[in-house]
Amino acid sequence: MKKLAKVLMIAAPAFVLAACSSSSDNANANANGAAGADVSGQTFGGMSVQDLQTRYNTVYFGFDRYTVDGEYRNLLDAHAAYLAAAKGSVTVSGHADERGTPEYNIALGQRRADAVKGYLAEKGASNVSTVSYGEEKPAVLGHSEADYSKNRRAVLEY
Repeated sequence: MKKLAKVLMIAAPAFVLAACSSSSDNANANANGAAGADVSGQTFGGMSVQDLQTRYNTVYFGFDRYTVDGEYRNLLDAHAAYLAAAKGSVTVSGHADERGTPEYNIALGQRRADAVKGYLAEKGASNVSTVSYGEEKPAVLGHSEADYSKNRRAVLEY
């Protein structure tokens, strides 16, 4: 029993230090983009890197639509500038509300993700991948038009 306690007294701090160092490295990688150019103190389109990655990372669409509206162009311009400066990568996930068949919603979500990817590519951003979740990952549960409008989206996930 004493031997086990000694091993734990030595091993526990080592595990804690290892956990701290890896989470710090992940935080730096997320702030700097996937490839790691240090842009953490810069702003893009008036938004910080953290804001782009967490607050301003969603484009919403109209019912049965997948065209990027003008109100989102400045936001996507900022994301394109960030991606180019950071030499990072992003995955755009496409989503749909629950109306329509699952197959249709997967295809619609893909068209939404591809529309955002296409816009970013036009602005010089590369390393953009897409995925569609259709209706499977709603942002809001509910059956009102307000709920549906929050689920018709494409999200940039760094």
